[in-house]
Amino acid sequence: MSELAPVEVDAVVLVGGKGTRLRPLTLSAAKPMLPTAGVPYLEHLLSRIREAGMRHVVLGTSYRAQTFEEYFGDGTDFGLEIEYVVEDEPLGTGGGIRNVYDRLRYDTAMVFNGDVLSGVDLRAVLSTHREAGADVTLHLVRVADPRAFGCVPTDPTGRVLGFLEKTDDPPTEQVNAGCYVFGRNVIAGIPAGVPVSVERETFPSLLADGATVVGHVDTSYWLDLGTPAAFVQGSADLVSGVAPTAALPKAQAHDIDRLILATAQVDPTAVINGGSTIGAGALVAAGARIRGAVVMDEARIGPDAQIASSVIGRGARIGAGVVLVDAVIGDGAVIGAGCELRGGARVWPGVDLPAGAIRFSADG
Repeated sequence: MSELAPVEVDAVVLVGGKGTRLRPLTLSAAKPMLPTAGVPYLEHLLSRIREAGMRHVVLGTSYRAQTFEEYFGDGTDFGLEIEYVVEDEPLGTGGGIRNVYDRLRYDTAMVFNGDVLSGVDLRAVLSTHREAGADVTLHLVRVADPRAFGCVPTDPTGRVLGFLEKTDDPPTEQVNAGCYVFGRNVIAGIPAGVPVSVERETFPSLLADGATVVGHVDTSYWLDLGTPAAFVQGSADLVSGVAPTAALPKAQAHDIDRLILATAQVDPTAVINGGSTIGAGALVAAGARIRGAVVMDEARIGPDAQIASSVIGRGARIGAGVVLVDAVIGDGAVIGAGCELRGGARVWPGVDLPAGAIRFSADG
């Protein structure tokens, strides 16, 4: 996708969360900075913001705030102007948006949750906002099973009718996708310096006051990257092209099955597929089989290891014949030969499991 002409819209990205559901990965990195298809997830989002024509970005940070500026700087290398606003105390989604108000340059701001992977046409969302003369526009995505989400019904003209909590019998398939367009004056009206939830406080209050709140409804790709399983899936979807991005790094090998970064070493007998990523400086030994996994920089995968739907942290060591399925291995951890971890097992950074220490089956 080619970049569109610049638009006078601020992009606000909320990246202050601690990512507790992704521990132990987020013990050493903020969730948006986790390597996802070879680069920090946030880089993928910023590439789409740039493509849509937005150039001024404000990051609302808190947890490990300094790591964002260390990596992205002033944004010049990414074709953007990036500013940073740090929350000293958690302010929630609404409070986080209000906290960046003084950095906004334009009358319109597009707000993103920093842990959502989406294929929505951002320019189309802006068009919906302008054509409706809206105070706020929400991206709403139709999902097959909305029971796990709060639902947002709309009338035939697109006006939002309400914000409903999770229910076993949802009245609509439309759910909040975590991308909003705000008029600057609406952001000014959010209470400053106190925790506020846009979902539970700001949006319902706007409806009660008769504000024009509309939905941009579609069925585009959408994934919350908050869990290890979703993180692995999102990375694979970026590698395979199912999820859009303009930020995939240069690699020695890239197709729908795999992304192998330039300095990785992969034995010719190893099998890597399912949208797996092999990070810079990683080593994959003979006979290893890796499917739908994220192997981070400097990790070592031993001979005949079998890894599926798992994340291997930076510098981790996976021994010969290890089996990992739906597992998360923290940075620098060592999984001894013959171990078998399945079903959501998580190993904290630096832990050393002896050979054969843990198995989920009787053989081996």
